[in-house]
Amino acid sequence: MPSVDPTPPLLDVRDLRVWFPIRSGVFQRSTGWNKAVDGVSFRVRKGETLGLVGESGCGKTTVGRAVLRLIPRTSGAVLFDGKDVLSARGRALKALRRRMQVVFQDPAGSLNPRMRVDMIVGEAMLVHRLAVSRDQMRGMVGDLLEKCGLSREALDRYPHQFSGGQRQRIGIARALALRPELIVCDEPTSALDASIQAQILNLLADLRSEFGLSLLLISHDMAVIRHVCDRVAVMHEGRIVEEGPRDSVLDAPAHPYTRTLLAAVPGLRPKRRPAHAGAEA
Repeated sequence: MPSVDPTPPLLDVRDLRVWFPIRSGVFQRSTGWNKAVDGVSFRVRKGETLGLVGESGCGKTTVGRAVLRLIPRTSGAVLFDGKDVLSARGRALKALRRRMQVVFQDPAGSLNPRMRVDMIVGEAMLVHRLAVSRDQMRGMVGDLLEKCGLSREALDRYPHQFSGGQRQRIGIARALALRPELIVCDEPTSALDASIQAQILNLLADLRSEFGLSLLLISHDMAVIRHVCDRVAVMHEGRIVEEGPRDSVLDAPAHPYTRTLLAAVPGLRPKRRPAHAGAEA
């Protein structure tokens, strides 16, 4: 039997469900449920990148938002380093939020256009008392911007003065500001030009190594998953239909839906499975 890793996971999602009511009629009565996420379970270990992949509408972004408590869950549990995220309150919730951050899909829409970059990235440092003064905060933000490929001159500029790729670098710097252990990356390159996507993915990989981060990378793009992830979980219609090490899933997928996703990317078409491989999952 294969050995089981005894290391406890950093993130442990158990049977997560997020159902939205379907309303109809003049009085908008609930007539059913849209089961956006319907019994999803997975784990992310320290220093690991898990890719959550599937076509648009499969529920993967909803999973990420529910894990971070940006939307309510219907049922299920989310444990972070053994602590219950979904029932935490007060100081316990504030401490967990510091350890879990997010990079959003749209870098323009996720940055306040009326704030300068120093406050966009550094405001949370002041709230969580990582910096005790504005000057200290600006110095720390400048260091983060440089690690993310920007200059300190960006501190006093506004988001509209940057390109899409530069804005995403600002979003990544903001996610790093509180020294988190886990970052949820929700389609971090899908709004960017193809020439910029690889730069952002390489940056995420470098930062993961430097800071010992765990990443939950949400994407519809199998090429992105191949580039960054250690393990892959494939979502279809609100459920995970296949999960495993990256090379196993991408080179010899067991589920027909996974093979369909891979067939859409010519350079990632899976190898032909041997006849004795057994029945499909």
